[in-house]
Amino acid sequence: MIKSYKLRRNLSNALVYAILAIMGLIWISPLVWMVLHSLRAEGGSAVPYLMPETFSFKNYIELFTDTSLLNFPRWFLNTFVVACFSCVISTLSVLMVSYSFSRLRFKARKPLINIGMIIGMFPGFMTMIAIYYLLKAMGLTQTLPALVICYSAGAGIGFQISKGFFDTIPRALDEAATIDGATKNQIFWKIILPMSKPIVVYTVLTSFIGPWTDFILVRIIMGDARDNYTVSVGLQLMVSQQYISKYFTRFLAGSTVVAIPITLLFLKMQNYYVEGVTAGGVKG
Repeated sequence: MIKSYKLRRNLSNALVYAILAIMGLIWISPLVWMVLHSLRAEGGSAVPYLMPETFSFKNYIELFTDTSLLNFPRWFLNTFVVACFSCVISTLSVLMVSYSFSRLRFKARKPLINIGMIIGMFPGFMTMIAIYYLLKAMGLTQTLPALVICYSAGAGIGFQISKGFFDTIPRALDEAATIDGATKNQIFWKIILPMSKPIVVYTVLTSFIGPWTDFILVRIIMGDARDNYTVSVGLQLMVSQQYISKYFTRFLAGSTVVAIPITLLFLKMQNYYVEGVTAGGVKG
């Protein structure tokens, strides 16, 4: 009976692993295809074969050197600057709002939490037209500061996971620090925040990824100001009917380059990311 149970368990495990392996291959195959064809020496957008006939780094070199029509280095720099500024502002905003809702008790606390959760249920693109006209009235359309403002202004609404993490930290630490004469500001920066590395890393990653990958908002705000495009809009332009025959392989190279920073960040910080998510879901 024990042997029969072990046999059934081994067979079920083998079946699960086989299914996962097949799903993994299906998931990773487009990425492998993209990387392989970004190294393709032949030009053109037609792809009649799975593997390139010859390999070359020409597409990557021309991506950063040939800026006569489409300026990918400028787009990459724009994206990096916007993502970094938005990441810093959004991270500070989210953490401070989360800590305030977790530790402070004031009359409007519960209504504000409910309002924040209700607003978070609506997709952001519903407000994009209104945001565009507000930016236009302020003379900020087609500028990079407009993107930083849009990505950072409403970041504090996404406080739920961070608040859940702060709820898991014993309030006795705050009380002991208060007895020693520490202010709420000192408690947050010198005691709570150093203990919150997982949620800080999680917040930094999510705050950086949003501006790095966003397309719709940038397309609406920037219009035809190509010099202020980010990589998402720039790469979409590369595969437009006007440019696809010349820039398709460079588009693949650019997509690979754009994926590298996010991949490295996740590989470096994935343990903290998972810990931040799981710890933040313990309490509401």
